[in-house]
Amino acid sequence: MDEQDLLERIQALVEEEHRLRDAPLDDESMGDNSDNRARLAHLEAQLDQCWDLLRQRRAKKDAGENPDEAEARPISEVEGYRQ
Repeated sequence: MDEQDLLERIQALVEEEHRLRDAPLDDESMGDNSDNRARLAHLEAQLDQCWDLLRQRRAKKDAGENPDEAEARPISEVEGYRQ
């Protein structure tokens, strides 16, 4: 996945996150609130993973290394990072 693909993936995840957060709580089409919370948590984890991969790619490029060698780290790892 190149940087442009990664940025497009991040944008799609952010758009879905906004749709879920902006949905009326009583909208039956959005399903159960617990389902929405679970989906939001999953989206947030995926976003953390994507941002981490993007930072890795950019750091490798800045260091003169091949950014394509960057690999997505497990969600359990990137979720533990401090902001």
